Amino acid sequence: MTGKPAEPNEHITIVGFSNVKLENINTFLEQFRKENKNAPIQFFDAKHVAGLQHLYFAALNAFNAFEKKTNISNNLAVEALLYASAQRQIKKAVKMLGIKQDSSEVAALIMTENRHKKIDYLRLVTQIIPGERNDSVLELTDKKIENIKKLFKISDIEFESKLEKEGLEKEALTDLVIERMALLVTKS
Repeated sequence: MTGKPAEPNEHITIVGFSNVKLENINTFLEQFRKENKNAPIQFFDAKHVAGLQHLYFAALNAFNAFEKKTNISNNLAVEALLYASAQRQIKKAVKMLGIKQDSSEVAALIMTENRHKKIDYLRLVTQIIPGERNDSVLELTDKKIENIKKLFKISDIEFESKLEKEGLEKEALTDLVIERMALLVTKS
């Protein structure tokens, strides 16, 4: 597993925002869902995102689950959240990776089959997120490593054994998170 997508997927767009200030997270999410009920868009606290590949593979897994009718959720965006968190329960997934009142860095995952809708959704996300467009918040930084290891219950032993094989900390951690996501379908 390389941790990098073989080729870009035109149906997946991932963008980041920094200096986000959400006045009321519940109002923000309710308003967004009410106005854009079926929008295949999921928001994440970018501080818990293990790089671009993390969300990319979550989206691919969500598309795949719907295609094979093995989806857990009835909503593509929620399915991507479940995969990204490697959880079967929405509540746990939201607690792990969902945006919170104090989320100052936000990642938005847009999934669509239609190029024109993709442009509309990207415009919509850029307008509604109260922050600055900044894709660098998606990167896996040294600062994020320990937090993500704890969040995904990756032991030091597991991390070190993967690191010996890979040689690079960030790639090793991203691979371990993607492996957790792949195991989601085997959980009951």
